[in-house]
Amino acid sequence: MVENQSLAARVSSIAETVAADQSVEMVHADILGSKRDSVVRVFIDKDGGVGIEDCTRFSAAMEELLDAEDLIPWAYVLEISSPGIERELYSLKDFVRFTGELAKVKTRSEIGGQKNFVGRIAAVEENEIVIDDRTSGIVRIPYETVDKANLKIDLAKELGGRK
Repeated sequence: MVENQSLAARVSSIAETVAADQSVEMVHADILGSKRDSVVRVFIDKDGGVGIEDCTRFSAAMEELLDAEDLIPWAYVLEISSPGIERELYSLKDFVRFTGELAKVKTRSEIGGQKNFVGRIAAVEENEIVIDDRTSGIVRIPYETVDKANLKIDLAKELGGRK
C-alpha cells in the first residue's frame, strides 16, 4: 500500500509538470486496480473545458515521461480526461474555487443528524466548508470529515434562461 501511495504521488508530480507545460490544470491523478490490471487516471481541466486534442497531447507527454523514468514496472492503461460536469472536489482549494456553486458533500460522521448535504458552497473559512444545505440551511463542515464531494448540475441555473 505504501509503495502504491508513493507511486501515486510521483505520478501526480509528473502530471503537474505536464499540466504546467501545457497550460492546463491537473485536477487529480490516481492509480487504480492491481499490478495485473492497472489504470493510471489523470483528470485535467482549463477555462472553457478540455477537448480531445488536449487529452491526446497530455497523454503523449505523460506517457513519454512515465516511460523515460520507467516508473511503473508493469503494464498499465493511461487514461486522461476531463473531470466532467459534476467534477469531484478533491481539496479545500477546490471548494474555494467553486464557492457559489451547487455541490453534494458526504461526510464520514453525522453533522446535525445527517451525512449528505446538497447546496451552494457559501464560503470556506479556515478548514471548514460552509454550505447552504437544501434541507438544513447553513451548515459548517470540517474539511477533515469530508468523505466525498462533487459539483452538482444546477438545472434551475442552466435552464433559467430558456422559455
